[in-house]
Amino acid sequence: MMSSKRQRPIVAALLATTMIGGVCASPALAQDSAQPAAPVAQPVPAAVAPAGTISSVTVTGQQRLEPGTVLSYTKLRVGQPYTQELLDQALRDLYETELFADVQIRNDNGALTIEIRENPVINRIVLEGNKRLKDDKIRPEIKLSPRQIYTRSKVRADVARIIELYRRQGRFAATVEPKMVQLDQNRVDIVFEISEGPKSKVRQINIIGNDKFDDGELRSQMVTKQSRWFRIFSSGTSYDPDRLAYDQQKLRQYYLTQGYADFRVISAVAELTPDKQDFIITYVVEEGQRYKFGDVKVESDIRDLSGATLTKTLPMKKGDWYNAKQVEDTVDTLSETAGLFGYAFAEVQPDFNRDKDSLTMGIDFRIGNAPRVYVERVDVNGNTLTQDKVVRREFRLAEGDAFNSFLVKRSRDRINSLGFFQEKLEIEQKPGSAPDRIVLETNVQEKSTGELSLSAGFSSLERFIVAASITQRNFRGKGQELRTSVNYSSYSKSIELGFTEPYFMDKNIALGGDIYRRDLNSFRYLGNSNDRDTTYKQTTTGFQVRAGVPITEFMSLALRYSLNLDDVTLDEDTYYTNGVCDPILAGRYLCDAIGKRTTSSLGYSLIYDNRDNRIRATRGHNVVLSQDFAGLGGSVKYIRTRLNGSKFWALGGGFIFSLSGEGGYIHSLEGDRRDASGQLVDPIRLTDRFFLGNPQIRGFDIRGIGPRVKRFYMVEDPDNPGTYIRNSGNNNVRDDALGGKIYYLARAEVEIPLGSGAREMGLRPSVFVDVGAVAGLRDPQTTPYPGLCSIVSGTVAGGVKTPTSSTSERAAGLGACSTGSSATPTTYTDVTYLDGTGFQEVYLGDTLKPRVSVGFGVNWNSPFGPFRIDIAKALLKEPGDDTQLISFNVGTQF
Repeated sequence: MMSSKRQRPIVAALLATTMIGGVCASPALAQDSAQPAAPVAQPVPAAVAPAGTISSVTVTGQQRLEPGTVLSYTKLRVGQPYTQELLDQALRDLYETELFADVQIRNDNGALTIEIRENPVINRIVLEGNKRLKDDKIRPEIKLSPRQIYTRSKVRADVARIIELYRRQGRFAATVEPKMVQLDQNRVDIVFEISEGPKSKVRQINIIGNDKFDDGELRSQMVTKQSRWFRIFSSGTSYDPDRLAYDQQKLRQYYLTQGYADFRVISAVAELTPDKQDFIITYVVEEGQRYKFGDVKVESDIRDLSGATLTKTLPMKKGDWYNAKQVEDTVDTLSETAGLFGYAFAEVQPDFNRDKDSLTMGIDFRIGNAPRVYVERVDVNGNTLTQDKVVRREFRLAEGDAFNSFLVKRSRDRINSLGFFQEKLEIEQKPGSAPDRIVLETNVQEKSTGELSLSAGFSSLERFIVAASITQRNFRGKGQELRTSVNYSSYSKSIELGFTEPYFMDKNIALGGDIYRRDLNSFRYLGNSNDRDTTYKQTTTGFQVRAGVPITEFMSLALRYSLNLDDVTLDEDTYYTNGVCDPILAGRYLCDAIGKRTTSSLGYSLIYDNRDNRIRATRGHNVVLSQDFAGLGGSVKYIRTRLNGSKFWALGGGFIFSLSGEGGYIHSLEGDRRDASGQLVDPIRLTDRFFLGNPQIRGFDIRGIGPRVKRFYMVEDPDNPGTYIRNSGNNNVRDDALGGKIYYLARAEVEIPLGSGAREMGLRPSVFVDVGAVAGLRDPQTTPYPGLCSIVSGTVAGGVKTPTSSTSERAAGLGACSTGSSATPTTYTDVTYLDGTGFQEVYLGDTLKPRVSVGFGVNWNSPFGPFRIDIAKALLKEPGDDTQLISFNVGTQF
């Protein structure tokens, strides 16, 4: 009897493991990997005859496969001659099917017996040890699946794919150990034990061959950064092969902008440290010579474009250092210029004339001939909710119009400003059905246009706060805006409903309106603590209607009419005496504010806006002049004027710098007003004035800037009896903000770009400087209140005082009573000043001197919605101003 055998045992999961070719594998897999892919049958013992005839073929050991199926994989047939080579080939054929864990062929004088042991069936795939990459990221890379036949080659392939997945995440030290758990009925569980290891960082970046620029300057041009402790939040310190290629381009680009036209990167090598923790990257560069611009000119084959005229507009001049970026920008500018004249497909080709002897680079910008192009069609794709007309009406070009690249950019900016689609939307220009036809294709990706803002919390200003608002800026996909909000706190309550139709009756006329009810309990400070008390209560019920029409492409006019019914009251138990507001208790400024009034006002706004995006601008500016005239009926008459504007610059590298400013003035049309006592008061009522503080100028509290009256209560000086001083204890100072008739506010802000990881999280930090002031009131009357004297009279018997009468009267001055204490042997009279009843009022803050604050803020598109936090420090302030260090707000979107 002869037999051919190749044993491949199945090993239990708990056996020790062996490293194979950089991949951890179980002993079963290790043994297999050490053998050739196609097994070779063992030689037949010498005693067996080398040849014969097959009399029968029997298959044993099968569980799932039919004997005929097993035989079909071999060339063994009854009646044919056999040799040892034929038996060895049959073994190889059976193993190559990857269906069998073990195969033996026995020969008994031509009677062949094929003994097989089938590979098990996979019951399930288990992942263990993966924390950085979740199962849903790894499983798509695994080709094995339950109910498949287990094979070692497929397991090894899956291990390699998982390791490659971790390497793409920068984890080059990751290892995967496959294990097999034997179950009954020839089933197994495949367990991939994963050791993720740390993320491989870039330990060092070496640059060889650079003489003109030092290593630090060149590293600053790269996206990849060296791993250092201060870069713990940077994603650029992880090794990425794609970034390595990108950094080579960044190096070349930098040298080309500095005039080194022959610069090249000879090699870029990334070496993994022995511990597989970090990479060391080495660049070998050749700088070459530095070039200057030679003769530069423009040659145009288009009759509408004069080459000589365009040459005069070129930014580079002969003798300037060569700058490849300037050349690219010039090509774009010339292409846009041709587009302004309707030549959409005009090709601008720079021809370089390099002179290595004089180290100059001459350039001829050639504008090839092209037909004038007309818009054949405007296509809008990707909008499922938004109606086509909402996008199309923002186009400044229509079918049949002559192509104009400026109007295409303007159309893109207007569509982006809608805020309905993802940022960086572009309008593609594609050839039409003829050479002089073009198709403008806009591929949009819609985003959430509804905003749901929910907040609840505790504030030192408003105590418990609950606020909710819902805004849908693309209602029914028609571009309409519908909004409603409800706010409740200890000091304010409001409900508002508004609607805006941007294209009324499909005409370029915006129409909208709001109805609202607002209840405000104004507050003031108590002493130096955060405690407040309520002063006046204002209830406003009203509505407003608005209309807007464009004047030019960038200028528009908005008209509005509003009617407000205001009711301002004070708590009678606290501030009234004999049913009348008591100036001593409330202050003349508060008594003057109470009453019912109606404000009927007509206003307009003249708006100039050429920003690229009204929601998040990166360039352009806007200016708004507004005026409101109150007095079309009603009981309030004034003119309120406001002017505000902002400008944005893209500084490069993702930095955005902005300057903004605003100011306002309100003028009364009522003439002089007097209070109930006949005293002159400011003609502008307290509720109509300008107030300034958080959030307009960060670093200061709400209404924390501007005119205010502080009331200081008096107490006897313990170190100097008979002398009265301001009570420095908490709750013994009242602080009332009065607002002003004129204000200004300015801000400078720089938005700081972060790495790709932070951008994906929606983090947008910025630094800012805020400047502002509010002033311009008629000084309110602040007469000191002397307080009360207590007069107690009685009898004296045996040294014991027995009071018989007790009265009080107004003191002659702060801390001074008109009569002193007296006594006889049988009677007495004690006169004492009642501490805390007298006070002084001081008028502060009425100055246009600038208040200045600096700070740092972060916008974050958090999982809970848009979140903004600001930390600001007041640098310049005036006596009476109230500061605040931190402020924040949160909402969500749907």
